[in-house]
Amino acid sequence: MILADFAGSWAGSNGFRLMPPDPLAESPATVTVTTAAGGHLTSVAYTWTHPDDGPQDGLVVVGAGDREGSLVAVWGDSWHQQPTPMSLTGGPGRGATFELTGEYGGGWAWRVVFDAADAEQLRMRMDNVIPADQATAEMPAGPYPVMVTEVRRA
Repeated sequence: MILADFAGSWAGSNGFRLMPPDPLAESPATVTVTTAAGGHLTSVAYTWTHPDDGPQDGLVVVGAGDREGSLVAVWGDSWHQQPTPMSLTGGPGRGATFELTGEYGGGWAWRVVFDAADAEQLRMRMDNVIPADQATAEMPAGPYPVMVTEVRRA
C-alpha cells in the first residue's frame, strides 16, 4: 500500500502560503504514518502552524481504488478542509510520487502529492489548482503549492 514503508513518526518543516505571489511561511511540522485494515489503508496524520491562526492538524487516509493502480482518499484539515472532509482520487505520478485530487467548486481543486523517492525523507505538497476561467496575470491557471512539508524520521 502507498507509503507503508514510511510508517512511523516524522518531524521537519512546513511552508505555507495562501496566494501564488506570497512567500512560504516556514514552521515546524510532524507527520505520523500508520497502516490499518490489514494493511489496506494508510493514514497520514500531520501537524503544522499557520502564521496567523496558530497550530493546525490534518489527516489523509488512502486506499486502493477500483481500477488497477488507482487510489482513493479522504482528507480533512483544521484550516484548509473543514468541517466536511474531501474525497480525493488519483494514483502514481512521476517518479516515486503519488497524486490525489479533489474538486471543490467551479473547477477549483486541491492536489495532494506524496514524494516517496527517499526512504529517509517524506515530502507532502498540497497544491491549489486554479481553473483557466479564473486565472489572472498574478494567478495563472494550474496548480501552485500552498503547503510544502518535508520531514525526516523522528
